[in-house]
Amino acid sequence: MTILASKVLMVRPFRFGFNPETAASNAFQSKPEIDSSEVAAKAREEFDRMVGQLLESGVDVLVVEETGEHDTPDSVFPNNVFSTHPDGTLCVYPMESRARRLERAIIPNICELISVTRTVDFTSFEEEGRFLEGTGSLVLDHDRKLAFACLSSRTDERVLDVWCEQLGYERFVFVARDQAGKRIYHTNVMMCLGLDFAVACVDCIEGVETQEAFRNKIRETGRKLVEIDFEQMNSFAGNMIQVKSKSGSPILLMSESAYRSLTGGQLETLGLLTEISSFSIPTIEESGGGSVRCMVAELFEATQE
Repeated sequence: MTILASKVLMVRPFRFGFNPETAASNAFQSKPEIDSSEVAAKAREEFDRMVGQLLESGVDVLVVEETGEHDTPDSVFPNNVFSTHPDGTLCVYPMESRARRLERAIIPNICELISVTRTVDFTSFEEEGRFLEGTGSLVLDHDRKLAFACLSSRTDERVLDVWCEQLGYERFVFVARDQAGKRIYHTNVMMCLGLDFAVACVDCIEGVETQEAFRNKIRETGRKLVEIDFEQMNSFAGNMIQVKSKSGSPILLMSESAYRSLTGGQLETLGLLTEISSFSIPTIEESGGGSVRCMVAELFEATQE
């Protein structure tokens, strides 16, 4: 049985804003011209609207309200800090940005929300300057125990190897660069996996042989590959996530900017395979450099098959 999360967690931001610590490696970020308090207010409006749409679509959403106790401008992206897995494992990740490490205060909430059978903590790698930022760094096929990862300052190969040993996953590793030649900071901005499809900017993968190996690996999983170009990737068309509604129907979540960037043919292909929902989150995308997938953390129950 193919595994999709039927429950997700989202963090309502309090001090959302531009984080200069993350901007150094995240080319998707840009510093806003408006006041920081206005940015934070707009982000909360976008967040609330997105949660409302998800609930209307039948998605089971658990919202954690940030208190403002810590200065955590990126807390709206909880998928980088932790991940849960169908066998009941909770993983806690080493973060490059010191400000983002404060987001781990959410971990006790996770243990109260779902059944956790074991916790694997990778945060000691921060002492070595090695990082692996959750399902930003890792795009996972839980059925086949397969992890895709593009290497960057936030996705270290040594930590990835230890993660694969602990979780029992095979890895497919590559380097991905944007049009300026800069390494793409997170794997989940250039690709996503659904039940029957994958969306990916294959052109950004370094090396023609590696590109073809990537295509072959996707084909081996039985998925239809929808290739996007650099411009579409920059519109966050790779940053999607498919979840399961309460009725059991799969829904592909993406931003409006991603949706608008897709061609009619691409939308038709995806629409035949899944329901699609899009959300307007321009402030979060511009200042935070992340999109819908980054905002949604899957909550797998230990008993989920």
